[in-house]
Amino acid sequence: MATLRNLTTKYSTLDEAEIEWLEAIMLELRLLADLALSDVVIWVPTEDGGYLAVAHSRPAGSVTLFYRDIIGEYLRSDWRELVDQAMETGEPAASTSPAWYEENPMRLSAYSISRQDAQGGVHGPFAVATVHTSVADTQKASRIGAAFREVAEDLFAMIQNGLFPHPGNSRGGEQGAPRASDGLVRVNPEGDVTFASPNTQTTFSSLGYRDEIEGENFTEVLAEIVKGQFDTNESLPLIAQGKIAKRVEIDAVGRTVTLRSIPVIRDGVRVGGVILTRDVTALRQQAQELITKDATIREIHHRVKNNLQTVASLLRVQARRARSEEAKQVLGQAMRRVAAIAVVHDTLSTGLSQIVDFDVVFDRVIGLAAEVASLHNTTVHPHKEGNFGELPSEYATPLALALTEIVTNAVEHGLAGREGEVFVRADRTEERLAVEVIDTGTGLPGGTVGDGLGTQIVRTLIEGELGGSISWGPDERGGTRVSIQVPLHWIAVQTREIPRVTG
Repeated sequence: MATLRNLTTKYSTLDEAEIEWLEAIMLELRLLADLALSDVVIWVPTEDGGYLAVAHSRPAGSVTLFYRDIIGEYLRSDWRELVDQAMETGEPAASTSPAWYEENPMRLSAYSISRQDAQGGVHGPFAVATVHTSVADTQKASRIGAAFREVAEDLFAMIQNGLFPHPGNSRGGEQGAPRASDGLVRVNPEGDVTFASPNTQTTFSSLGYRDEIEGENFTEVLAEIVKGQFDTNESLPLIAQGKIAKRVEIDAVGRTVTLRSIPVIRDGVRVGGVILTRDVTALRQQAQELITKDATIREIHHRVKNNLQTVASLLRVQARRARSEEAKQVLGQAMRRVAAIAVVHDTLSTGLSQIVDFDVVFDRVIGLAAEVASLHNTTVHPHKEGNFGELPSEYATPLALALTEIVTNAVEHGLAGREGEVFVRADRTEERLAVEVIDTGTGLPGGTVGDGLGTQIVRTLIEGELGGSISWGPDERGGTRVSIQVPLHWIAVQTREIPRVTG
């Protein structure tokens, strides 16, 4: 699916700062659409003199006018005059007669987009946001609809002047962020509430505040809720008055509510603020459950690792006491296989997800090979080229075990009793992982690979568990070359990051 960055980079001449600003606005696009009770589309000028839609958000509280994605489409010719006017003047432009999309009549408005740099300088306009409202919309007549649209107009006016989103405080796209429908409060410059949506009133009632919020000073309302708490956020009064752009959470009577304040600025003067509210109690409980489950999973991996290391130690002791040389080799191989699996579990026990940095795992696998070399009076010089990258545990465990077997075999048989090198090359793309293990040893006996237990284990792991392929052959330098191909196309489907809820 085409992204704003991809489309803008390919079809427009916007610079990196302008693209980043549009990405910040895109995180707020759902809020803008919900407040405007309309579809909102961002257009960028193209190199051939047209305009291309690079972002689109539908309203949650109103019917959309676009039943198919408009992203990637060029601006209709009958909308061009309005968009050009907004770009040229930097002022809002509105249609005087219904505009059309397919068979849907609409009211069309256009707002230019500018950005503000770190020094406060305004650059632009360099893009346009259009607002598409159904002519059949009746919500404007309601008090809530009127309040929402007034806030939307304030925010679009700030977008024209590069004042919204506030640099460094664009957190509208994060999980748990308040939405317009969750609750909205408007305050004047003194912090007095001029409008509070019904959902906000309900949310604050659940926190123990039973009086009407409208007409009250919002700072005093919040102070009443957190009364007696000693760890409240010091910026809470500033947030309550809409003086700063920030997001904070308050806790009371076992519930958690997140507040996001947006200062409203007109003609360089703050004229009030908007505070979005949302009860995130359920989200916080889910986040805590995830943390608890994650800690449990890590503890399980830690204990599995300890148990596997104990088994490996027992096998090592047994191998030392064995009288038969064959028994020693068999027990030593079993010990190293168990140790390779333990390495993966040890790595998983330290992370927050079931994804491991396989380059770290492989460095420890090489350590097992060095141990084998010391037992056979062999001096091995390992070389690693390329990166394996991060792999889910479903890939990491069988791959670690297979590579342990291959590298160990190269040291134990190919380089036995001599000095040599082992090269491991990893080449990863989005579709596959290719690995080559090359040694400078004596080569394959008879020129072909055997069918011993080690070979069978490696084939089962690579072909059976990973769905890949493996081949053995002679290397031009006289040693052995093992080539592995593992498809990765289903990693994105089969694995996922543990979701995190941020405050």
